[in-house]
Amino acid sequence: MFSAGYRIERACAADLPGVVGCLAEAFEAYRTRYTEGGFADTVPTLEACERRSREMTILVARDDAGAVAGTIACQKAGPGEGHLRGMAVRPALQGAGVANDLLASAEAELKSLGCLRVTLDTTIPLERAIRFYERNGYAATGVVTDFFGMPLFEYAKDL
Repeated sequence: MFSAGYRIERACAADLPGVVGCLAEAFEAYRTRYTEGGFADTVPTLEACERRSREMTILVARDDAGAVAGTIACQKAGPGEGHLRGMAVRPALQGAGVANDLLASAEAELKSLGCLRVTLDTTIPLERAIRFYERNGYAATGVVTDFFGMPLFEYAKDL
């Protein structure tokens, strides 16, 4: 998928440092509102990101210079169900449509895998992200789990 100033592609191994950097930059403003473990899982090390890339499809928004401007990961989580995680856009590009295109690309990927429903999990500090997901058809399911000492709220959408 292509939009003004960036394109959405599957991440390759060479992109993973940029994915980690993008996540770190996007979530740094929330660090003090996360538990240490929650932040470490949200902003993985390069090694953890490499493991994630073996389990999930990681998509990147690549700017005209080839740098990672945004990212999202998705995977088939069960029969007819997909799951999203690790969505981030570098602060300088937030509000420019990158998140919309990343989300649409991940949903299209999951739909191509036969998913009819997609879930994601989020935390209270991410109020702007929650509003974004709700604008894009996601609704809280009522499922709340523990995320390293923080409540983790599940949202879902039918595809």
